[in-house]
Amino acid sequence: MQLMDIDKATYRQNTNRVIMSFVASLAILALAFGALLIHFFGAPAAANGESTGNFHLNVMGVFLALAVCSAVLNSQKKKPFFQEVYYVWRLKQLHNQIYRKLAKIKQAADNNEPNAFIILSFYFVSLKQVYTLDDNTLTLSTVEQDLNQLNDKITSLGLTITPEQFDPKMLEQV
Repeated sequence: MQLMDIDKATYRQNTNRVIMSFVASLAILALAFGALLIHFFGAPAAANGESTGNFHLNVMGVFLALAVCSAVLNSQKKKPFFQEVYYVWRLKQLHNQIYRKLAKIKQAADNNEPNAFIILSFYFVSLKQVYTLDDNTLTLSTVEQDLNQLNDKITSLGLTITPEQFDPKMLEQV
């Protein structure tokens, strides 16, 4: 995965729109599906205010709404409007994969393995990008410090390592 330059304002605006649309659609569809399911398959309303036992139909309505909203998001992920949002989402998934193997990767870097340096370089640069886009200023300085230490070590070994050399398949080899 190659790193992209992302306009922070566009990313934030599009992310907020996607989240608000998703939540609103989920709520409206869950109510609509629940009402339809109760209408066609539900127990008649009790006159004295007792429970009708239609809870399971409402839950099914929520799951149907979630499936529809997820399918719509999945079908739209390649559209230009979603480019930044989808890119950051995939980047965060990749961060999780790297984080799960981070101890092994750091150990390999201590053994001066070039692939470990490439993975760590990509990880820290992309993490810095995501933290900047998400306004996560609390941990940004730590990431910058880790990146500087890594770059110093790479320079001292005389290696030429860039984040662009990263390939997700490298994670399988660590």
